[in-house]
Amino acid sequence: MAKVSCRKAICARILELARQDPRIWAVCTDSRGSVTIGAMAEELPEQFVELGIAEQNAVAVAAGLALTGKTVFACGPACFLAARAYEQVKVDVAYNCTDVKIIGVSAGVSYGPLGCTHTSLHDFASMRSLPNLEVIAPSDAVQARAVADYLVSHHGPAYVRMGRGDVEAVYGENESFEMGKVKTVREGTDVTLIACGEMVWHAKEAAFLLEREGISARVLDFFFLKPADEDAVRRAARETGAIVTVEEHSVNGGLGELVTHTVCAGCPVPVRVLGFPDEETLVGKSGDLFRHYGLTAEHIAAAARGVIAQKEERRA
Repeated sequence: MAKVSCRKAICARILELARQDPRIWAVCTDSRGSVTIGAMAEELPEQFVELGIAEQNAVAVAAGLALTGKTVFACGPACFLAARAYEQVKVDVAYNCTDVKIIGVSAGVSYGPLGCTHTSLHDFASMRSLPNLEVIAPSDAVQARAVADYLVSHHGPAYVRMGRGDVEAVYGENESFEMGKVKTVREGTDVTLIACGEMVWHAKEAAFLLEREGISARVLDFFFLKPADEDAVRRAARETGAIVTVEEHSVNGGLGELVTHTVCAGCPVPVRVLGFPDEETLVGKSGDLFRHYGLTAEHIAAAARGVIAQKEERRA
């Protein structure tokens, strides 16, 4: 399958759904090009509001529209929606449980060449802490389209986080997903690789590398960080005895912390958390940063060997 970005896939599906339902609106922050939602502004201008570079206003307007019975997608760069507009997300969207879907694009280090002002490596942590707000990170275009369908059919607030560039396909076109549950990408018995967003493909590739060495790696796509499928984590811990998590996010407060909390509380096993360290992130393209910070298939495979060794030491 051709590489397609999650932002293009989800916005194309939002437009398709909006053609059928006039209650579906989009609010944008002078970012219709980067979000790739410009076609909706042209085709359905009566369902589109442009707020300019004013993310706080955009989220507040989206919440107001939602209170009139509309399903509203508030779209823009994740680095601004998850930071500059955080109070509005907290109060107007999460606390009031309005039907607003925050679509944060170019997340993680997608804007890496622009430096730390444009990275969003904190958003899993901050958004997961808000009541009522679902937190979703699709891994490819197929899943992104399925998430769009879910968001329209399910009333309530959500934060959807995705990168900027085209991504490799993880799933086939007819793949189905149970929203709120982990998606098993690959079964395995020796170790579990738990990833979300763009990192799922890298985890899948790491499993192929490990297979060549006779290591059976389970790969779980944790595309719903909230609500979290803790049962799947405990089952993986019991059945494989070792876990590696990988995310395009700080090691603090994200997927890794969620998994380690669950494992420690219910089924302690060796866990290695891969992500961005607690330091100022270097400037560079996302691929270069993934390599530097150890977020590639090769690094994931190495981490897997490490936790398997810990598991075997404990059993000796």
